[in-house]
Amino acid sequence: MNESNPKVSIGLPVYNGENYVAEAIESVLAQTFVDFELVIVDNASTDRTQEICEYYEAKDPRVSYYRNSVNLGAAGNFNRAFELSSAKYFKWLAHDDVIAQDFLEKCVKVLDSDPSIVLCFTNVGVIDENGQQIDKYDINLRTDSVDPSERFRALVVDWHMCFDIFGLIRSDALSQTPVMGNYGHGDGVLLVRLGLIGKFHKIHEYLFFSRRHPTQSMRVFGYALDEGGNDYHAYVVWFDPSKRGKIVFPQWRILTEYFKSIWTYRLGWAERLRCQLYLLWWVAKNRKNFWYDIRAFGKTLFSI
Repeated sequence: MNESNPKVSIGLPVYNGENYVAEAIESVLAQTFVDFELVIVDNASTDRTQEICEYYEAKDPRVSYYRNSVNLGAAGNFNRAFELSSAKYFKWLAHDDVIAQDFLEKCVKVLDSDPSIVLCFTNVGVIDENGQQIDKYDINLRTDSVDPSERFRALVVDWHMCFDIFGLIRSDALSQTPVMGNYGHGDGVLLVRLGLIGKFHKIHEYLFFSRRHPTQSMRVFGYALDEGGNDYHAYVVWFDPSKRGKIVFPQWRILTEYFKSIWTYRLGWAERLRCQLYLLWWVAKNRKNFWYDIRAFGKTLFSI
């Protein structure tokens, strides 16, 4: 990176976000920390998203707008936002979320102060379609542990909603991963990989606000199965539209990616063994989802 690069890159992937994208952009431009670039990547929207984003690009030189010729899926669009970034620190911002004015300032201070921290995030306020706070999320995971296996256990075994993916991340740590996988729970697997690389730090203030609305992905796909839980078959297509109509085994794919992660990053043998034991624990907890994959395959096979 050269000296002219900003310190922070914010990647804003969007598809048909005319309802909320302006609020997301405004929350970035209102930051007290000003040394940033905002990289907007439009996934071939068919509404007014392009018009809105081009307005802000013309208004502020820190804003860059890119438009994909075809829809790459959520994973492809998230990854392109990172590919187009240039800063030491990187953050994704969903088009329907907003951040408090001092979000960047406080997260940058944390990453500057401790190189062992790869990701800094905050408590999460949940807002409605009108921007009014209606709930909060303040799950505390042991992702600040010095032991990689404890961070692995927290991110794999303990329940959480993957909001940490919208924290401020060291770009060099993110570059050590395949970034966002094009499969269900790709964001969760990415968090696990980052957790094996280094510690997370949580600021116990509500500085990030996730908008709850009917078309939000976790409302559409979350807890959609009869047995309860995320519909990862639907998530796969959201992450990668090319998988539509194809036979997939999303839970088995997640297991494979977790296992690969344990053997990809530098861990001591004791730490690696503990991670594998925690992975067996996760398999036992999610055994119904593995059977769901097999049943879904059977139904597809007999319908052909």
